[in-house]
Amino acid sequence: MTTLVSVRGLSKSFPGVKALDDVRFDLQAGEVHALMGENGAGKSTLMKILAGVYQKDSGEVLLDGKAINIESPAHAQSLAIGIIHQELHLMGHLTAAQNIYLGREPRKAGGWFLDDAQLNRDAQKLFDRMHLGLAPTTMIGNLTVAKQQMVEIAKALSHKSRVLIMDEPTAALNNAEIDELFGIIRQLKSEGVGIVYISHKMDEIQRIADRVTVLRDGCYVDTVPASTPLPDVIAMMVGRELEHAAKTIPDTSHNEVLLDVRGLRRGRVIRDVSFSVRRGEILGFAGLMGAGRTEVARAIFGADPIEAGEVRVRGERIRLKSPEDAVQAGIGYLSEDRKHFGLATGMDVESNITLPSLRRWLQWGVFLKQSAIEDISRQMVDKLRIKTPSLTQTAKLLSGGNQQKVVIAKWLVQDCDVLIFDEPTRGIDVGAKSEIYKLLNELAAQGRAIVVISSELPEVLLLSHRVLVMCEGRITGEVHGSEATQENLMALATLRDTTAEAAH
Repeated sequence: MTTLVSVRGLSKSFPGVKALDDVRFDLQAGEVHALMGENGAGKSTLMKILAGVYQKDSGEVLLDGKAINIESPAHAQSLAIGIIHQELHLMGHLTAAQNIYLGREPRKAGGWFLDDAQLNRDAQKLFDRMHLGLAPTTMIGNLTVAKQQMVEIAKALSHKSRVLIMDEPTAALNNAEIDELFGIIRQLKSEGVGIVYISHKMDEIQRIADRVTVLRDGCYVDTVPASTPLPDVIAMMVGRELEHAAKTIPDTSHNEVLLDVRGLRRGRVIRDVSFSVRRGEILGFAGLMGAGRTEVARAIFGADPIEAGEVRVRGERIRLKSPEDAVQAGIGYLSEDRKHFGLATGMDVESNITLPSLRRWLQWGVFLKQSAIEDISRQMVDKLRIKTPSLTQTAKLLSGGNQQKVVIAKWLVQDCDVLIFDEPTRGIDVGAKSEIYKLLNELAAQGRAIVVISSELPEVLLLSHRVLVMCEGRITGEVHGSEATQENLMALATLRDTTAEAAH
């Protein structure tokens, strides 16, 4: 096979951090090469050098065997290197075709006016090549995340990309959408496009990749076939044995009920949902995308209104007009989108940890007790093993797993007895997942009531003492941890309400 890109002895440093140290990597035409490693391993830095976002300190990059220096993202595009970031860069008020050719629109003879007809024809050719049933005139804001991702791929291909870098492309996709994406990836492979695939999802790697390169702490570890047993790949990534304590299900049947939800309703999104969680219990919520799990969590947290039902904390009914009401009652909510709803990414670690509880640190109602704020922040960093150079480190510069721990820390400082974790390990690596799992079990052992919402059935099974399954806004069943299997959870997750469907 033809080698498209080769990286040899690549190094890159930032102030106080050596992000890459003598790294090597190569990509062949017509292959999917997975790049794996824990958060902070150097994957994104390596890809940003290939995409022209960063400049290397030393080493060399070869394209078709010739040494090159990629000076900017525009230069990378001119070299047929495209990158699709985890956060999509599209404009919702423009059409699919306009997004693809933004700044490069074809013009009519004379060059004064845009040629919209040609623009749409060019976009349609790309969609046909991808076997994508999408009209070029569709507004981006009306598309699902999956379809927007396809438009991003089309945008990269419009630059005649021979190298395509995909960073966590399935993070927000359901199984059917992942299958559609993989179909397009296979099509591109058959055309000789080389694809660098970054993902934390091990099952995906074995489905779509040909080879796997592992980085750890900025260093190259090894390149192996994608068929390599997963425990071996994980061992290369983390360089240590992961702590997965044997699951024990405590008897919490006599413990105090901390959260009691009765008859929660909002249209067809939440349909008569009732459940309770006791002190020391981890209750899992399983279901397919759109089942209503996140909607239930947001309603309990006061983020979304409800039409009927009640929420009680420690037996006392609470009025939920806003998240502040929930926090005052002792409910903490870790959103599935931590960067938008869980963190102030532009603020430092200390500010994020203490922000919800700032009133506690006021002196005479005006001045902040800075020493007390530093003390509690340091305690949380030590307790949760948050890896940060200092309390003044900007949150957006932390790895995904450590960002998640900062969100947990702020609710622990607030002393919330009920903690709702929505997709607690989305976008974080296997090593950080192991630490989050251990932390959730520790919080339950300390007497907190934990609710875990996860789209990963193995995760729900590993963590939960009891699992509730939802489908189309309803709870379709309850399975105790010792009896739960992926098969019986999936059966309940697809148990549609045919009577209600017939009525409509």
